[in-house]
Amino acid sequence: MSSDVRFTDFKSDKQPTWCPGCGDFGTMNGMMKALANTGNDPDNTFVVAGIGCSGKIGTYMHSYALHGVHGRALPVGTGVKMARPDVEVMVAGGDGDGYSIGAGHFVHAVRRNVDMTYVVMDNRIYGLTKGQASPTSRSDFETSTTPEGPKQPPVNPLALALASGASFIAQSFSSDAMRHAEIVEKAIEHDGFGFVNVFSPCVTFNDVDTYDYFRDSLVDLQEDEDHDPHDYEAAKEVILDSEKEYQGVMYQDENSVPYHEKHGVTEDMSEIPDGAPEDAMDLVREFY
Repeated sequence: MSSDVRFTDFKSDKQPTWCPGCGDFGTMNGMMKALANTGNDPDNTFVVAGIGCSGKIGTYMHSYALHGVHGRALPVGTGVKMARPDVEVMVAGGDGDGYSIGAGHFVHAVRRNVDMTYVVMDNRIYGLTKGQASPTSRSDFETSTTPEGPKQPPVNPLALALASGASFIAQSFSSDAMRHAEIVEKAIEHDGFGFVNVFSPCVTFNDVDTYDYFRDSLVDLQEDEDHDPHDYEAAKEVILDSEKEYQGVMYQDENSVPYHEKHGVTEDMSEIPDGAPEDAMDLVREFY
């Protein structure tokens, strides 16, 4: 941890290839600012990304990083945290990566309460594959593969997290730079699984959930509603409210105990001693 780190220290020398105006620029900048503001540095940070427009974020950030398999970023992040509990782990993904093929891993990472931050760039579209409906697309959202809309309700990732026993649930807007960074910072500081769903507009394939739409619709829970994130029932009410788009910390369990502490994983487990464990070969021969 260092107090001398600036968010620019987390910028790599690789130039992003996202479309001009993509919401992921703002999402990534907020992540870097939050990491720097919490005293982390690139040498102590591991970024894991899945597949999608968000997938190359580890390339654009200066830290340890791994570009994983579609929907499998969270298991990798879990493994890193178990092997090196001293490392700051941040997992990044998109709504397709996290709430479709990766939904099962999302549920179990949440319920285990692994001490890492999960930032999902939710643009309500599959952008990398050129504009198909995603799990969070509106039921009447017209695309080339759903000309009359998906005709099914969108996944509510906040409700899914709450039902899975989440200890920290938040939502932000990539264009609201200061608030977005503040919210991600709170997720990093949380002892346990810090989940932030980020409205990150796709300017190329989604002309419905735009920057203007979110600027006009967004309600800030802490600034506009005086919401208490420690009140579970209040959090549930907000999360299940489908009439409004909320920003802020929805829920935080003050008594959260992260997985590695609960199970006594406190030491560096990344160093593997030479040679096979005692009796390991006998076990191999027994089954093979």
